[in-house]
This record gives sequence, C-alpha cells and structure tokens, in this order.
Amino acid sequence: MAEPGLVANLLIESAAGIARSAGAKAIVVSADALPEGCEPPEGTLLLTRRPEDERRVEELGVAAECVLQIPQVELDRMGQVKLAALVAVSRRLVDFADTVVFLTGPFRGLIDSLIVLHIGSEYELLHATEQPTIAEHIKRTVFQQTLDIALHLGSHGREGRRIGAMLVVGDTNEVLAKSEQMILNPFQGYPEKSRNILDQRMTETIREYAQLDGAILIRGNGTIESAGTRVLASSRHEIESGLGARHAAAAGITDSTRSIALTVSSTDGTVRIWRAGKLVASLEPGGRG
Repeated sequence: MAEPGLVANLLIESAAGIARSAGAKAIVVSADALPEGCEPPEGTLLLTRRPEDERRVEELGVAAECVLQIPQVELDRMGQVKLAALVAVSRRLVDFADTVVFLTGPFRGLIDSLIVLHIGSEYELLHATEQPTIAEHIKRTVFQQTLDIALHLGSHGREGRRIGAMLVVGDTNEVLAKSEQMILNPFQGYPEKSRNILDQRMTETIREYAQLDGAILIRGNGTIESAGTRVLASSRHEIESGLGARHAAAAGITDSTRSIALTVSSTDGTVRIWRAGKLVASLEPGGRG
C-alpha cells in the first residue's frame, strides 16, 4: 500500500493537469490536508479552520484572496466538498457556471481523493431561474454566517445535547405573512444594527434562541427579525420519508416565498438547506464537542 504522503503528492500533481483539461476555475484543498513541504498549484484556494492553518497559509505565501475560512466541524469527504463549494460560492470565488477540482481526505487527514464538480449541476436550486440569485436578495456573507451557525449547532448542539433548529433567510415580509409568533419575540424593539447576524457578538445569542420551538427569521441584509416563529406553509413537493415537521415547514416556506431555509436535525445534527420547496444540500457533521 502506498504511503499516504505519496498518494497526497501524486493527487496534487494530477490536480493541475485535470483542472486544465476540464477547464476548471479553481483547485480547492484544506491547508491541513497538505503534506509537509508540499506547495499547491498556483491559484489554489486553501481552506482554513484553525489558527494552525492560518500559520501554514502564511508560510506558503498564499494571497489572502485565495484563502477561505470554513467552520471547524467534522464532515466526511463529500460533506467537506459540499461545504467548501457553498462557502466558495457565497464568497464569489467561484460561480454556478464553474467547474472546480476538490482535493479532500478524512477530516484533518491527508488528501486521498480528487473530485471534479460542476457547481451549477450540484446546486442548481441555489440559482433557480424563477428566483433571484443569493447576491440579489440575500447578502452572501449573511448566507455564509447562517450556514456557519447551523453547522455549529449540528456538530456541537447546546450544553452537550442535540437540538433541532430552523433558520429562514430572505424575503422576510412574505415569510412573516405566512407565520405566527409562538412566544414574545426576543428581538423585538432592538435597533437593527444591534441584532444583525454579521455582528459576532450576536452569535451566541442566536445559538441560544435556536433551541426555541419554531424558526429564527433573518432578513437578507442580516437583520434578525424574530425567534420562536411558527412557519405556516406547505410545499407542493414531497419530502424524504422520515423527515419531520421542521423539514416540512422549511420546504413549505421556501416553496411559497423566495427565502432559503436551513434546518438542523435533532436526531443526528444533519444540516439541510432548502430552496424552492426542495432539498438543495445535506451536510452531516461527523463529530461532537
């Protein structure tokens, strides 16, 4: 059996040729998946999760615009690829028309797999023709921060236990028209600048209120509108057997509005992204703590 470092180096060497042949926009790899002493092909997008990754990037002399910070959650190989693709799109480093070469391996392990992905084919519902693109009605940074929070909840839960949650982003006036408040809204009455999801001081507050029954509603500019909100909408589309009321509500509200919903499963922490009444992506955190 070949040494892991040898396999990783061979895949990195192959990636450049495959990217050229496939007309790929970029090569994407986690900084902690690179063997020691290895320099990725020029223009590679490097993913970072921890301070050690940032130091590695500095040692390699990689330009800041080629560095992509992702949540520190344990995912399998395909989960890492899906997350990297979603974050890269939200940062406008790649677009839906692009083909991208992903190098991946076990979480925090060396590269052992190469995946070529056409972004538009994988995430066609994120830029459905009947709906505006994310950049038009939802800030990409807002989508990315919401995804970060959902993944953290899926991986870590709250106080050592799994929780279910739903976050609905965008088209908030229409979403509110199809919803009702289950409790007194904890965000009501505060200035908008004091309740924006992009303010890192709000992160822990959102994680705490995510435990409430119902959904957290977030405007496309990041303003948090409400928590503990029951969504009253049904979808024309069938959802996967075994998914419960939270997922049905996410499908329903995105089918009848231009919103995007993210659900966190209380059973296994899986984060699902919904748009146009359908499941767009499913990310399964592999670890806790």
